Amino acid sequence: MEWSGEASVMTRTRHGENAVILTVLSREAGLMRGLVPGGASAKRSAMLQPGNRVSLRWRARLEDQLGTFAVEPGRARAGLLAGADALAGVNAVTALLSWALPERDPHPRLSDATEALLDLMDQGAHGGDGWAGAYLAWEMCLLDELGFGLDLSACAVTGVREGLAYVSPRSGRAVSAQGAGDWAPRLLPLPAILGGLGNGGIGDALALTGHFLQSRLAEAHAGKPLPPARARLVARLARDR
Repeated sequence: MEWSGEASVMTRTRHGENAVILTVLSREAGLMRGLVPGGASAKRSAMLQPGNRVSLRWRARLEDQLGTFAVEPGRARAGLLAGADALAGVNAVTALLSWALPERDPHPRLSDATEALLDLMDQGAHGGDGWAGAYLAWEMCLLDELGFGLDLSACAVTGVREGLAYVSPRSGRAVSAQGAGDWAPRLLPLPAILGGLGNGGIGDALALTGHFLQSRLAEAHAGKPLPPARARLVARLARDR
């Protein structure tokens, strides 16, 4: 079995003295894992930083084997190491993707959104520089790609598109203030940044997406808790804003 293409580094894990197990995201192949002999060397460690683009050739005797990567440098995103916000951002993105996606299951739209987000983080080290909103949109895309997208276009009860104030914690659909009625205390607030009536900012919006990442993915899909890297990023972004 053989595959070759370009991808972005997600994670790397030391394996033995000199090798690493590398996880990458490719537009064509999805999440891929493979062994990189010599990947723990100083020269290769710099190339295999999370977020960097690399050219790869993956080979395995059987399709279900881990296989090995031959890796060549692509485009380095050095800006991801330039500030604490950017570093927290790339750590959250790569951890969430490695945690949520099945291997070798392509998601071209999510891959494109990931590349665009990493480029923004690379160009602006601080979340307040403009990529916090893009990160929120990326989490919405992640939920949508895995079948748990939110529908914030109209009220699930009345069908109106104005006055949306809440989100159903079960269906992920928006609810207007009028449509909520006595159920309002049981619903999640829809922040203004997502088109709602509330005053909430990026922290409140990420609390909303976090609810569905937890209830849909962590509990029903992945069966394990959300990566701590996400909570660290959310805390930074909420503080920055």
